[in-house]
Amino acid sequence: MGKSDKILVIGSSGQIGTELVQNLRDIYGIDNVVASDVKVTEQAKEGPFEVIDVMNAAGLLEIVKRHNINQVYLLAALLSATAEKNPKFGWDLNMQGLFNVLDLAKEKIIRKIYWPSSIAVFGPNTPSINTPQFTIMEPSTVYGISKQAGERWCEYYFNKYGVDVRSLRYPGLIGWKSAPGGGTTDYAVHIFHEALKSGSYECFLSENTTLPMMYMPDAIKATIGIMQADSQKVKIRSSYNLSGFSFSPNEIALEIKKHIPNFSISYKPDSRQQIADSWPKSIDSSEAGKHWGWKAEYDLANMTIDMIKNLKK
Repeated sequence: MGKSDKILVIGSSGQIGTELVQNLRDIYGIDNVVASDVKVTEQAKEGPFEVIDVMNAAGLLEIVKRHNINQVYLLAALLSATAEKNPKFGWDLNMQGLFNVLDLAKEKIIRKIYWPSSIAVFGPNTPSINTPQFTIMEPSTVYGISKQAGERWCEYYFNKYGVDVRSLRYPGLIGWKSAPGGGTTDYAVHIFHEALKSGSYECFLSENTTLPMMYMPDAIKATIGIMQADSQKVKIRSSYNLSGFSFSPNEIALEIKKHIPNFSISYKPDSRQQIADSWPKSIDSSEAGKHWGWKAEYDLANMTIDMIKNLKK
């Protein structure tokens, strides 16, 4: 990995992309990282930016060639709760975008791809405690189905065409720099904003719904880590389990109360409860540790401290 790498981040203004672009530019230089989304965002003021519809293969190819791109981070997707409202579009966006990028690598136009998967690939019949890397996967959402299919296609393109594609199954992600994008774990971001703004929060999941989560700095570290790893060390080409820590709405509320004593939480589960109930409670990510050295830095306590400190600013 050298300074000559030219990177395109597709879906760059989302929850992950906002921070990923900043970190990649710190490493490779502003001019070597092109941010892109379906419309112009604030990122256009900070460095190279392109408007891209990832479903438009010809438009994507033109931008890749114009910028001499050799690595693509494909983050554009319709997330779990949002995709349930528009299943056909969710499937089309999540799958066609992936094919368009995989085909660029198959044709040797680019040489490396990052594509995120999710714990949404698991389903109600998956072992829910310490969910293993290889296990039953019967996803119950359009998002999960598209991510499971995507994992199979990534592995297929690697085995059949030698495409260097790398992937992580993200748990719920928590960060303070941008808003979440319509996922089932979004409450874990909203709760901090409401705690500071109004001192109370109405949660759309029930109090004891435990889910695997990760603080954004760890997610960014893992994403760049797997892309910088020697290709021989990336032994799983579907997607790696990734985990930070697990908690329920009740547990995070108690942690927040240590810093905001008057904070209160109430519960009004909605359609997202059913999605959450089908997902694991904790994830075994030991394969990522063994293969390319993954290790999380944050737990619930130090994540809470950091979130409150930064949101207060």
